[in-house]
Amino acid sequence: MARVLLCCRHIMTTTSPAAESTVCRGSVQNTDTQNPEPGYEVINLRSAKPIKAWTRGVPFADNAKQQLARIASLPFIHKWVAAMPDVHVGKGATVGSVIATHRAVIPAAVGVDIGCGMMAVRTSLDASQLPDHLVEIRSAIEAAVPHGRTDHGGRNDRGAWGNSPASHVRAWDSLSTRYDRILAKHPKIGRGNDRSHLGTLGTGNHFIEVCLDETDRVWLMLHSGSRGVGNRIGRYFIELAKQDMRRFFINLPDADLAYLAQGTENFVDYTEALMWAQDYARTNRELMMGSIVSALRSIAALPEFDAAVEAVNCHHNYVSWENHYGKNVLVTRKGAVRARQGDMGIIPGSMGARSYIVRGLGNPQSFHSCSHGAGRVMTRTEARRRVTVEDHARATAHVECRKDAGVIDETPAAYKSIDAVMQAQRDLVEVVYTLRQVVCVKG
Repeated sequence: MARVLLCCRHIMTTTSPAAESTVCRGSVQNTDTQNPEPGYEVINLRSAKPIKAWTRGVPFADNAKQQLARIASLPFIHKWVAAMPDVHVGKGATVGSVIATHRAVIPAAVGVDIGCGMMAVRTSLDASQLPDHLVEIRSAIEAAVPHGRTDHGGRNDRGAWGNSPASHVRAWDSLSTRYDRILAKHPKIGRGNDRSHLGTLGTGNHFIEVCLDETDRVWLMLHSGSRGVGNRIGRYFIELAKQDMRRFFINLPDADLAYLAQGTENFVDYTEALMWAQDYARTNRELMMGSIVSALRSIAALPEFDAAVEAVNCHHNYVSWENHYGKNVLVTRKGAVRARQGDMGIIPGSMGARSYIVRGLGNPQSFHSCSHGAGRVMTRTEARRRVTVEDHARATAHVECRKDAGVIDETPAAYKSIDAVMQAQRDLVEVVYTLRQVVCVKG
């Protein structure tokens, strides 16, 4: 078995809860060459739980470390905070973080894209059966799935259904009873699109892709969540949590870390709405995948094919009740995928990089988690300032996708190297399939 030797050095920080912290890095002595252990960085903080970070060989910005330190200072953190290799600073809490908590939940740590995640299916098609010009496939997908946002999200928003398909109406009906119970207590949540967003993509980093694996088999993959209704639920309960902090005179290192305590009415109502939104998000992905498959089957140039030869559907912004180190805790994964032994997951790269279908190794140190993607190294504003349309076109030359200024903030240069990210977490997951995209649809 490999032995991990730890060496420590001290660093000073003025913005974390701990004035002085110790960084311990695991170095590996490979006495077992069959099971090498890459190790992880441990940041020990004064007056806070440690941070365990799978960040070897990838950028780990100081502002992300400081944000994690503020989370780790909360009194209900279980054991430590885990940081995945795609870690970067986020709104409310750090993206790429795994936070296990006793009897409390932080709504802003979950965020406003509740249940956001990935779905991928392998088809019976192979690359040789795709048309020479992939623009027809991209156009068919764009026509089949509402995406983007116009009219400020109003009646003429192209990112919502005008008239939902019958299958989507049936899916909404299966969700509506629980939703009505939530609205009976919190009617403000219902002021916006809900049914008309079910089966739609959204904007930002949400996408639909056609990919090829190592043997040129065709995969369909997408990324989306709970759309406008999840956003409303998130924002509503973030504000209720802040009100609770003011009511009980609780001072926090960051107002966005306002929490709801188990046993309170707001905790009960939030977890009910949260679980509903997570189910909505999963259903949203399933409906979109059905629309994509139907769109491709309508293309005369493609032969008949089977879909869902293999399928994965996983959240990466969500909360679940789990048992870790003998305690039943709430685990918040903000930009992280559950990776228990045998769990299948999806780790996408950027618009121009590889993506991975993975199988979890069940590492308890990460609370059975792995990264949810490559992770940003540029803010959206920075990417728009630094990257030209020509740069973006070169980086995505092999992909049928948008190559205009409207997607510059999603260009490959804005993200970490997915290869480095995968190397940093090789003790968390094993790669089952490596995918390269040939078509990408952005909202």
